[in-house]
Amino acid sequence: MAVPVIMPKQGQSVETCIITEWVKKKGDAVKKGDILYTYETDKASFEAEAEADGILIDVFYNDGDEVPVLTNVAAIGAAGESADAFRPGGAPAPVAQTEATAQPVAAVAESHNTSLKLKVSPRARVMAEKNGVDLSKVSGSGPNGRIVASDIEKSISSPAAAKAVVSAPVAQAQTASVITQSAYTPPAASALFTDNDFTVNKLSNIRKLIAKAMHESISNSAQLTHHMSADVRKLLALRAKVKAEADKGSNINITLNDMVCFAVIRALEKFPEVNSHFLGETTKTFKKVHLGLAVDTPRGLMVPSVQNVDDLSLKGLSNRLRDIADQCRKGSCAPEILSSSAASFTVSNLGNYGVEMFTPIINLPQAAILGVNTIVYRPAEIGNGAFGFIPVIGLSLTYDHRAIDGGQATLFLREIKNQIENFNETI
Repeated sequence: MAVPVIMPKQGQSVETCIITEWVKKKGDAVKKGDILYTYETDKASFEAEAEADGILIDVFYNDGDEVPVLTNVAAIGAAGESADAFRPGGAPAPVAQTEATAQPVAAVAESHNTSLKLKVSPRARVMAEKNGVDLSKVSGSGPNGRIVASDIEKSISSPAAAKAVVSAPVAQAQTASVITQSAYTPPAASALFTDNDFTVNKLSNIRKLIAKAMHESISNSAQLTHHMSADVRKLLALRAKVKAEADKGSNINITLNDMVCFAVIRALEKFPEVNSHFLGETTKTFKKVHLGLAVDTPRGLMVPSVQNVDDLSLKGLSNRLRDIADQCRKGSCAPEILSSSAASFTVSNLGNYGVEMFTPIINLPQAAILGVNTIVYRPAEIGNGAFGFIPVIGLSLTYDHRAIDGGQATLFLREIKNQIENFNETI
């Protein structure tokens, strides 16, 4: 008896997932536990396993399709068995997409009415409107011929794709005029380049999500960055002690970033207004510190949240930060903790890359983010009228000026500096 393959629900906030690749194809024999396909949420990737033995008798979605959770994506059964009972909406199997042939654009009013009757995903419709794509000229590759976002992307990138340009009516009684646009002609300057001079790479789904979040952050907040540096001689001394203990067989590995994060947590306890979310007409101030940590992974930047870090010792914080970073790099991080609303404050450290100063972008709705820079040596008084070069670390605080005043931000940044320069934790 055939059984459905269901798109799992990864967390309460996840409504759709994107199928990245079908490992098994229609007609393949599968055994329970075999990997059928891979899929991803906002930033985490997963593998879907077969829950029964049999034949993958049908597949309802293609690579790149965005699928609502708990929806049937395929069916497993015996050879020759029908999968129609499990097909979403009872639709026929998806037809392979064929490249649309450029045709003259119909009258604007008629085209508009026709597009409304087409089966189009909301995401594809918005994309088409933004790029002036005539939906009636697009072949849908989704279930039952539904037009999905990948169809619009293909139409935009195809030189033969015709786009309708819609003009506003001059008067209510006036018939909409027909405006056509020929296939895109590259500017003359493009003749300077050959196909061997460049490559065109499609953005990954994660890169698209990051780009959208960063653009929304800059567009929808009043961001300002203050820079300050802190003497890190005490941090370096403790780090040297940790390395010496490691040479003796200790498994403790507290990094400079762990120490900086520990200092940030202590500063947030003294300035709770920074440990907050700005929600337009209200501010949500947290009683506990939920620290977001920027982690660079092969799939892109991820910012998981570590909950209740103000309850942890320096050693405990180090272990938690290391564990969560490892989960992100392996792609096994829970989707819930990757949401920007799961953290109350974020730390992004580019010091290991030698960056001396940068302007981090806030993960809305958080009210601020701290950028940690590399250590440099600067001249300073070292006592008894003598001067020398001391190691200092750059600190870049970006804050939402709608939620935090400049004075508050400066005092908070100075408190982080004080916590670093007076660091007295032990291992």
